[in-house]
Amino acid sequence: MTESRLRILFKDWRLHLVLFFMSLCVLAIAWKVSNLHIIDRDFLQGEGDARTIRTVPLVANRGLILDRNGEPLAVSTPVQSIWVNPGEIADEYAAIALLAKTLELNPEVLASNIKNKLAQELEFWYVKRRLSPADAERVMALDIVGVYAQQEYQRFYPQGEVAAHLIGFSNVDDIGQEGLELAYDGWLKGVPGRRQVMQDRRGHIIEELNTIQTAQPGKNLALSIDFRLQSIAYRELKEEFIKRRAKAATVVVLDVETGEVLAMANQPSYNPHNKANMTDFSVLRNRAITDAFEPGSTVKAFTIAAALETGLFTPQTVIETSPGWMMLNGNEVKDLFDYGTLTTTGVITKSSNIGSSKIALQIGAEPIRDVLERVGFGQVLGTGFPGERSGVLPNPSRWGRHATATFSFGYGLSVTALQLAQAYSVLADDGIRKPVSLLKLQQSDVSDLPRKQVISAEIAETVRGMLSTVVDAQSGGSALEANVPFYSVAGKTGTAHVVGEQGYEDNLHNSFFVGMAPVSDPKIVIVVIVNEPKGEEHYGGQVAAPVFSRVATGAMRILNITPDNIPQGQALKLGSL
Repeated sequence: MTESRLRILFKDWRLHLVLFFMSLCVLAIAWKVSNLHIIDRDFLQGEGDARTIRTVPLVANRGLILDRNGEPLAVSTPVQSIWVNPGEIADEYAAIALLAKTLELNPEVLASNIKNKLAQELEFWYVKRRLSPADAERVMALDIVGVYAQQEYQRFYPQGEVAAHLIGFSNVDDIGQEGLELAYDGWLKGVPGRRQVMQDRRGHIIEELNTIQTAQPGKNLALSIDFRLQSIAYRELKEEFIKRRAKAATVVVLDVETGEVLAMANQPSYNPHNKANMTDFSVLRNRAITDAFEPGSTVKAFTIAAALETGLFTPQTVIETSPGWMMLNGNEVKDLFDYGTLTTTGVITKSSNIGSSKIALQIGAEPIRDVLERVGFGQVLGTGFPGERSGVLPNPSRWGRHATATFSFGYGLSVTALQLAQAYSVLADDGIRKPVSLLKLQQSDVSDLPRKQVISAEIAETVRGMLSTVVDAQSGGSALEANVPFYSVAGKTGTAHVVGEQGYEDNLHNSFFVGMAPVSDPKIVIVVIVNEPKGEEHYGGQVAAPVFSRVATGAMRILNITPDNIPQGQALKLGSL
């Protein structure tokens, strides 16, 4: 074989060797590609998705709380919350300082908190919540690794402290904490949803892939209150509360026909948007429903109703109250003045403790208790409001003469302001008792209300007539300041000593007035309570009755109720227009 031939064969061998190794490479690549696309495809796809595809929550909007006319009392507005992944930002002090400056936080404190969260192996920590979208956008524009934004909703109360005790508030996680926000939290809160998104390495959403579960917003809640009337009641109550330097005060306005609460306000109140510096948490209580008290002489209306039911008394029955005091079992019962000889009606007009005591001693305490139980005392009203009290209605079967006497003018039992309003609504509605409601009732709901005749219509009408003398100047009533221009009014004052550590305090009182208007066809019942007013005036007719007058005057106008007590001269003048 020649040398040239050998050289050619050697070159071919090298070429084949190169081709062989190239073929091996092609086969290896083909095997790897097929392995990635076929054998390891699901695994690799999952790993890729785990790094780029995220399931993020869709926050559900909490339902609105509205007044009976659709006025918003609680709404949810979209906000942004800033959070960090401590593992991504913990070592970036310059970035943390910039973030702190933008959010108006202390850089050292923020850096320390992030390191603490990292030590706890947390991957999610809120830096600041409930920022406006514009503020959150400025933070995200910094483009800091490990800093993210999340949409939430913040509760806003347009009417502020005016309806705070009734509405309550929700916490930072939009969960009801007080009031109707708490009572109806399950109704108001929505059902969160979920969606899949594709994110880049900095957490920015590149693409929305699909919605796994649609967020379901919460349902709206329509309340029975009329915010126009609520505003008047709150304003007038606050004015008297400040004027009297009182410990607390409450007003309730109740619709006689439906049992709906048209207004409910308390003092002192609070701003639901600013609770950070609150030190006295008693201001959160809705005293109209949660606080029970001895109702004083407001009970006399039911003492008289019980007396009329026995048949032993009529409105004209004569009762001797001189000399204005008497001793019972070593204890004194007395009137403010010596009223002398009174009729049963006069006992109401003058609010005579001696008169009601003599009535009670003659008929016994049991008939009075029976009437009080029938009108709702000692029972939970079933509003569903957190902390609702039932009050106390004791059993007087073994009472002595003094306990029986004081029971007849409101000592020895306790009620709430809403219970007192419901009880007087029975007298206003011809003896019919019905449930009270904090929610707006539809006409069909009103028609289906359980109504029970607990006092005869005749006796209820008679007692209303007797209560109208309390505000009548000619009768010498004790609450002339409760009158409402152009409308007839019936009502009852009350003044009760406050129980202290050593018994009843001589110089501390609760002042009451409960009234209804117009007497010819009562539409509303209003309860006014002023707790421990300071100064020389403390009687219900002096302190609480003027508030009733102002609130009732506004209510007559807002509810468009026809006047029924226009003086003759003015009636003729109006008729000629």
